[in-house]
Amino acid sequence: MGRGRSASRLDEHTPVLAAEALAGLALEAGGYYVDATFGRGGHTSLLLQALGREGRVLALDRDPQAIAAGRQRFADEMRLTLVHASFADLGTLVPAHAHDRACRGVLFDLGVSSPQLDDPQRGFSFRADGPLDMRMDPTRGEPVSAWLARAGLDEIRQVIATLGEERFARRVAQAIVAARRERALSRTGELAGLVAAAVRTREPGSIPRPALSRRCACSSTTRRASSSAA
Repeated sequence: MGRGRSASRLDEHTPVLAAEALAGLALEAGGYYVDATFGRGGHTSLLLQALGREGRVLALDRDPQAIAAGRQRFADEMRLTLVHASFADLGTLVPAHAHDRACRGVLFDLGVSSPQLDDPQRGFSFRADGPLDMRMDPTRGEPVSAWLARAGLDEIRQVIATLGEERFARRVAQAIVAARRERALSRTGELAGLVAAAVRTREPGSIPRPALSRRCACSSTTRRASSSAA
């Protein structure tokens, strides 16, 4: 079993509460476990360290960049199966890769990861200008720029109010609708500027909550949880 290869800075992500998550799984050395949100492999690496020769890990991620980084990092790890897929497909993927084993536990680490926030081209962060994309999987679905071009005022307001917990959601939504009449919104910097102008009570230099990225990621908060299966 190889140690894998080094990753670039953009491929680094350190999981938090990792020990607590693994403790909740009550790991068995020869068990079959699932990392439903692979990210950059922090939890998967710890799972593999804790398992024996007969242990197996199935790791999923919607982000093709995460899967590519994982295949490089764990190139020689025979106990690991990496699949580009959403955890919504667990019901079919877990038995498909079980090889007549019972799954002993599934781990979820929900939310946007550091590499996604650090890469401006993914469009998740307002700290550096980039395309207004915000998709976990850039190969599927529509970028948030396309959604902003067609969504109604009330739908935009609801997303910002619910997922962004923004009390000035209507004001922000009105600013977006007014701006798109002049030109299509295509950059994160444009959206950040609109929010800053619409919500003048915000402290100078502060970054608006990423409500729209939460919509595209289908995650209203960053939560971490693990569940063990009988």
